[in-house]
Order: sequence, then C-alpha cells, then structure tokens
Amino acid sequence: MIEHIILELGPWCWWVLGLVLLAAEVVAPGVFLVWIGIAAIITGALSLLFWEAGFWVWQAQLVFFAILSVAAAVIGRRLLARSGNTSDEPLLNQRGARLIGRTAVLEQPILEGRGRIRLDATTWPINGPDLPAGSRVKVTGSSGSHLIVESA
Repeated sequence: MIEHIILELGPWCWWVLGLVLLAAEVVAPGVFLVWIGIAAIITGALSLLFWEAGFWVWQAQLVFFAILSVAAAVIGRRLLARSGNTSDEPLLNQRGARLIGRTAVLEQPILEGRGRIRLDATTWPINGPDLPAGSRVKVTGSSGSHLIVESA
C-alpha cells in the first residue's frame, strides 16, 4: 500500500506528508511535528532530484526520512533549549515561593515546630523554631503547602 501511494504521487507524496504534519502542528501544538514535517519536505526535495535514480527506491526514501526525522527532532530540541525561554514571572504558580522574604507577626505561638501565620488574606501553616505569640518571623522557604520561617 505504501509503495502504491508513493509511486502514484511520485515525489510529491513527501511534500503532502510534510504539509499535513505542519498543519497537524497547528491543531496539536507541541513543537514536535514541525521537525518531522521539515524532514518530509526535505525528503520530497531530494525525491524531486533523485526520482529516476535506481538507488532512490521507496524503501531508501523511508529510511532516509526516518533518520532525518530523528536528527531534525534532536537538533530542534537543542535549538529550543538553547534559546532560553525564560519567564518574566518564574514563580507564577508557586504561591509559597512568592512569599519568601516576607515578614509577619505570629498571632499564635509556634509549638513543637508547627504553627500558623496570616499573610494578606490567607492563613498558612508554618514550620520553624518555637516562638511565642507576637514574635516577628520571616519566611525563608516553602515545602509543599507549608512555609518555613525563622525569627526576624
């Protein structure tokens, strides 16, 4: 069946596959199908050049496409990793980490290393040294939903 499709469409089957993969990337974004689509288009370009050559049979085309797809995906991944997509809000979904450095006054004492503080409109469970009510504490870290505090 694959042989029939490739022979029927000729070198253009690779161009069609490449464009379908690029369109699929728009529907299901993930920057993966782009590299495979580019590999298909490159295979199509080479097919236009070598279609009549005896060595460019459909099996060779498939092997070349597979190798080029893997190479393109690896190179593309490295290029994207190197681009350094840094966020302007790196702590956006890390509420506890955003509170590091804040200070608060204990409404209740910290007993046996556990207590609670109120920051803004939220009450947070805390871990830290035993301190009496009214002590000022500073948030130094977060662990899950607990804040880690020390005397300020």
